[in-house]
Amino acid sequence: MIVFSFCLFTGLVALGSLWKFKTNYSNTLNGFFLAGKSNSFWMVGSALLLTNLSANQFIGENESVYINNLSVIGWGVSSVVAMLLVSEFLLPIYFKHGFRTVPDFLALRFDPKTKMLVSILILIGYIVNLLPPVLYGGALSLATMFDVPGLLHISYWQSIWILVWALGIIGSLYSILGGLKLISLSDMGLGLCLFLLALLIPIFAFWQLGNGDIWAGVLQLFHDKKQHLNAVGSKQDAVPFSTLFTGMLLINFYYWGMEPYIAQQALSAKNLKEAQKGMTLAAGGKLLMPLLINLPGLLAVHLLPHVQPTASVFPKLIVLIFPDVLIGFSLALVFGAAMTTYTAGLQSCGSLFIFNIYKPYLEYKKRDLSEKELVRKGKLFELIISTSAMFIAPFILFAHDGFYTYLQTVSGLFNMPIFTIMILGILSRRVTPRMAQIGLFLYMFSYFILVFVWKTELHYLHLFALLFIAVALVIWGGSKLSQPNYLSVYQFEFSGQDKGTYWKGRYRIGAFLILLMIVIYFVFSPLGIAQ
Repeated sequence: MIVFSFCLFTGLVALGSLWKFKTNYSNTLNGFFLAGKSNSFWMVGSALLLTNLSANQFIGENESVYINNLSVIGWGVSSVVAMLLVSEFLLPIYFKHGFRTVPDFLALRFDPKTKMLVSILILIGYIVNLLPPVLYGGALSLATMFDVPGLLHISYWQSIWILVWALGIIGSLYSILGGLKLISLSDMGLGLCLFLLALLIPIFAFWQLGNGDIWAGVLQLFHDKKQHLNAVGSKQDAVPFSTLFTGMLLINFYYWGMEPYIAQQALSAKNLKEAQKGMTLAAGGKLLMPLLINLPGLLAVHLLPHVQPTASVFPKLIVLIFPDVLIGFSLALVFGAAMTTYTAGLQSCGSLFIFNIYKPYLEYKKRDLSEKELVRKGKLFELIISTSAMFIAPFILFAHDGFYTYLQTVSGLFNMPIFTIMILGILSRRVTPRMAQIGLFLYMFSYFILVFVWKTELHYLHLFALLFIAVALVIWGGSKLSQPNYLSVYQFEFSGQDKGTYWKGRYRIGAFLILLMIVIYFVFSPLGIAQ
């Protein structure tokens, strides 16, 4: 029954998306990589939310709540501030200049060399720290829910290999055959189903916890082991509260405004207004996400007190509380969330390669290819990247500090250097291309030494902020010394596009979302219900 319901729900989403899919979207570069820039705010918002939500969150955040407390909600709940800032300041720049990838800004502000260098760095980061963990998280869920090792009489290690390759091949076909439009359509269906799952999990879990009495289960959750209810993290917790005002704010601003596979979803909007509404819709969705990616870990503290490995908390809880048909439904949604992030990552890799590396190479060689041929080259590149990720993914099993901590720690090696030169490029016209390039490698080298060699006790999120300030000063000072008269042609305008193109309701809705974020932190703190 589990296998049947999994196949049924997965097939329904795929068939529904294919039914609405227009094949002409896969024949042009804008069609294949940007959905023909035709998406409404509903599609943009659901795509942003679903692209962000992968099996990594289901596995990693629930594990963090289980072994720690609710401080890990900082990644999602506090991102509302960054998302509203991105909507107000970065999206107008992108739409004003017609960017197709985020590094296009670097070519405008610095030079084509900086753009290509960052594009290569992003691709390396995706191969190492985006695509493999997505496959691993999905494989872990499948292995646990289906008991694949017992079913096939193989070792856990072997089952991870088999499932990683199965997921990778399916995801590759989905991305290569359909492009971003098909991904966006499937995201809307998955979003509605995930909302339903977010309602079903607490109902069944509280029923189980209260031995048939849902209200008794609720009371037990909020009265026993109250230390797990605290979202205001201390220095020893997964996300110390102080980091929300330092590295967390920076990394969230980078993620929602500069991460190519996320920005690509916003750039697929019909216009700036639809993009801003879509980003705000996704911000509202992030405030609801704890119901789905944090509450199960909290419930598992009471229902499954001795889970090993702790990364299997979410799938084991689902198996415990749901009947077979809903296990299959849940599994289909986790699978879909993993595929959404994976296919979006592949799409971003393809667009970065074609727009920022391959096309400039053809122009240098004075060669010309049709858009259809370029799309074909992009698909081939996606296939190569996907194969690499499938080889790397199984080895994440040996990460010793927890799956989610591994992801966030390594991400800083690639994300924050790019964030640093992007912000400096926006705020100062005096930073030179050469110092921006030096700053990239200086940040990477410093971060690697402090995190992986010396292993400083400073929380890596605080380290993000301190290195940002230090490297930014070096870049700015080096620019003044090396080329004191340099002044970039590009100048950032806070007004971006004409104000008439902005969404007029953004301030009112944004203020409500920030107020709701504050309420969430107050309730789940020692001043509220936490201990």
